[in-house]
Amino acid sequence: MTSRPRDADGPAPAAARLTGCRATGERPVTAALTEVTLDDGRVVVVKHGDDPGAVRAEAAGLRWLADAGAVRIPAVHGHDRRWLVSDRIAPGPPSARGAARFGHDLAALHAAGAPAFGAPPPGGPEDARIGRAPLRNVPGADWPAWYAEHRVLPYLRRAVDDGALRPAGAAVIEDVLGRLPELAGPAEPPARLHGDLWNGNVLWDSRGEVWLIDPAAHGGHRETDLAMLHLFGCPHLDRILDAYRERAPLTDGWSGRVGIHQLFPLLVHAVLFGGGYGEQAVEAARTAGR
Repeated sequence: MTSRPRDADGPAPAAARLTGCRATGERPVTAALTEVTLDDGRVVVVKHGDDPGAVRAEAAGLRWLADAGAVRIPAVHGHDRRWLVSDRIAPGPPSARGAARFGHDLAALHAAGAPAFGAPPPGGPEDARIGRAPLRNVPGADWPAWYAEHRVLPYLRRAVDDGALRPAGAAVIEDVLGRLPELAGPAEPPARLHGDLWNGNVLWDSRGEVWLIDPAAHGGHRETDLAMLHLFGCPHLDRILDAYRERAPLTDGWSGRVGIHQLFPLLVHAVLFGGGYGEQAVEAARTAGR
């Protein structure tokens, strides 16, 4: 890791201020992420955020997930309105053994529960983020109604307004939302969700074990996290799911409900990136509604 000049408000000064250690070097990873070496030999990840609420939500989410004592979560060393400092995870190859451990751990995380559907982590704001998209955590008692009102419909309306989804496609999704009470499966208690569990937020370390980063944590339906793992693929996904079901069996028909839980992330992608995500959301609704 090389040293470079550091501005007074950059990642290295932020790491020093929030950890109490002197920064001796830094290496940019992306526009928002920098690895910083501290004088005690540790390497930390410093993340920059433009939205103070998003930084606060991510820090609260990481701590809430870690408090369950289930999945591996990088330790948070401090944060303020613009910066979040956490442990760096040395990357490594995926492994079947690590996938099985992750499946068991994810079941334990979900079982740790939440006060309500949509409940934010303790200390986290109602207005959070999933990636670059707004995520409003408003507690509700009934998952189908909460999911439709606070996850799918806001992005469905925006996708239509932005031209990312045709009205005819929106009508297919609205029909499924109207039938959610019958399509959503047996009622379950709120689970403690990572909330943005796509493959990019699943890190494999040098021992082949899984760590989770960048959560959009909230109380939700446990099948939502599993549907996100399906959406963009994940190494050893079948092994993860098998191990999950060893500890927490899923109710009948869960695989047919994957499309319901993918409606929200697909519509978010439709709004943010356009492309074919709107049509993917419509197809997910058609599949789930059969």
